[in-house]
Amino acid sequence: MSAAGALPRPAVDWRLLPVPVAMLDPRGWVLDCNAAWRAQGFGELGVRCTLVSHGAELAAALAQKSDFELALLAPDAAHLVGRWDVAASAYLCTCLAARGASTQAQRRQIEQAVSQTEARLEKFMQASAEGILFHKDGRIVDANRPICALLGYELDEVLGLQVLDFVREADRAKVLAVMQSGQELRYEAGLLHREGGIIPVELIVRTMTCGGEALRMSIVRDIRDRMAAQARIEHLAHHDDLTGLLNRSAFMERAAALMQAAGVQERKLALLFIDLDNFKRVNDSLGHMEGDKVLITVAERISDCLRSTDLVARFGGDEFVVLLGDVHERSDVMAVLMALLAVVEVPVMVDGCMLTVTPSIGVCLFPEHGGRVDALMQHADMAMYQAKAGGRAGFRFYEPSLAEHAYAELVLESQLTQALERNEFVLFFQPQVDAHTGALIGAEALLRWQHPQRGLLSPDAFIDVAERHRLMLDLGAWVMRASALQARAWHQHGIAPVPIAVNLSRMQFRLEGFGDMVARVLRDLGVPGAWLELELTERMLMDEIASAPLTLAALRALGLTVSVDDFGTGYTSLAHLTRLPLDKLKIDQSFVAALPEDQGSAAITRAIIQMADGLGLKVSAEGVRNEAQRDLLRQWGCGGLQGELIGEPMSASAFEYWLAQGGAFSQVKRPGLE
Repeated sequence: MSAAGALPRPAVDWRLLPVPVAMLDPRGWVLDCNAAWRAQGFGELGVRCTLVSHGAELAAALAQKSDFELALLAPDAAHLVGRWDVAASAYLCTCLAARGASTQAQRRQIEQAVSQTEARLEKFMQASAEGILFHKDGRIVDANRPICALLGYELDEVLGLQVLDFVREADRAKVLAVMQSGQELRYEAGLLHREGGIIPVELIVRTMTCGGEALRMSIVRDIRDRMAAQARIEHLAHHDDLTGLLNRSAFMERAAALMQAAGVQERKLALLFIDLDNFKRVNDSLGHMEGDKVLITVAERISDCLRSTDLVARFGGDEFVVLLGDVHERSDVMAVLMALLAVVEVPVMVDGCMLTVTPSIGVCLFPEHGGRVDALMQHADMAMYQAKAGGRAGFRFYEPSLAEHAYAELVLESQLTQALERNEFVLFFQPQVDAHTGALIGAEALLRWQHPQRGLLSPDAFIDVAERHRLMLDLGAWVMRASALQARAWHQHGIAPVPIAVNLSRMQFRLEGFGDMVARVLRDLGVPGAWLELELTERMLMDEIASAPLTLAALRALGLTVSVDDFGTGYTSLAHLTRLPLDKLKIDQSFVAALPEDQGSAAITRAIIQMADGLGLKVSAEGVRNEAQRDLLRQWGCGGLQGELIGEPMSASAFEYWLAQGGAFSQVKRPGLE
């Protein structure tokens, strides 16, 4: 580009000078003036100034068409000199000195002031980190280094060119309108880089009179970083920070719009609610950093199974939601379900080992199962819990009966809360005896609910609801206190000086500070730890394998016996079993029930007894219903027996009566007395 035809760079804005300065036309009219000029009373803007002489001297000078100076008719207090500028076709008038002072010295002072002001403006122009340019009628007359660097040009390459040449086409009309209106404002536009890129900038425009000319000054701010930050904030407002998927609010908003459009076009949609099975184990055993890696991988795999028109979001934790668009038949949804189950289950490399996570998926259809996003979400969530209850790593379509079940569960939850307040729960006790002597060695506390309308209910009727709605914590605490009180009463009266076994829930065992809570109960009630036995399942141990050893050690330090209930039905690793501080294994009644005919059950039962003996653990069997089972278990070395043959679960008073009748000895024949 050429600088040919470039206008001169702007002079300093003389209106800022501390001495009187004005611009006059050939007739003496004030075109512009500064505050000092007005303060001296030399004439206001738009008023004819009488200071200019129009004699022969002026006429001769004008005929020469060259710059000249002449003395002006001034008040007594001042000596004014006017300089005729041919280029500007106007007088530049200024006060040189008070009368009697050195005119030459005063001129030097003014010239020095002008020079210093110009130098300050030049320093400001070049020192500013922001771009600054001047233009007249849209043609660039000056620019500083930052604006040249921003656009990729040298100064001599832009002087004289049109400002609009550097504005992207979409913004040219806006920029031209601002230039033509002479507005002083702040606005945004896009500039063109020499290499062709677009640079978003903020423009602050002002009008300045320089050298008798009205120039436009623009301060140019590069706002790319600001726009990137705003874009990041906008992205985070609608996306999950970890996975980059849509977040809950953005998903709900977009899903509502898609459903509205689908309703008008009579199209079907499918909503999938995905929950990862036992994901808490990953965080607890490997840490949240490794757990986050798993979530990121799962999110990528889910996204890869979908079309660009489908929506996918992370709702928090290990929950994901998918909205499938334009679904014609259930087979379309089945294809996606099969793909999701397949890819999510693929092992993930985490912390140097291969880890497998599985999904449980609930599905509902639009408009068949609901016409609003919140209704579909609720129904898909119900279906997901049904899928999880069915064995995990599966899916379930929503059915209207699930809503009825959910309502019944809601009612039951409310009744459970009231039952705790009204003390409607009671404990039943099932005796545990020594397999060889028949002596009572313990009693298992079993929870019952004395329902006002439905009568006595076993845990099967309410325990799942209690666990899902965290009522199990309050119920578990009640069971522990009631068991401790019963143990204290029986020990103090010599009725049954044996430990009472209490079943722990998964929620209780996960509770932070559970050992401290047990210690408080024992201390408050004055009950030694040896009077209680705590039973937990294999699955609970494996789910909490990271924290289980410390918790179990704390419980045993209180004197409590720790037993593994329903042993043989879980997935306890033998390596883990040897490291866990345990006292007893209880053989699950499903194996005992098949004795003595089922060889597989017999082999497993005998192996558990032998393994417990080898590990130095006590072993007992539950669910003993007949003498053949009793005899076989005793023969193999099983230490304790529990079941219908010994005694059914009974109330505390019935248990005491059973003992008074010699129940423990009457049901188990001692060796030598058969």
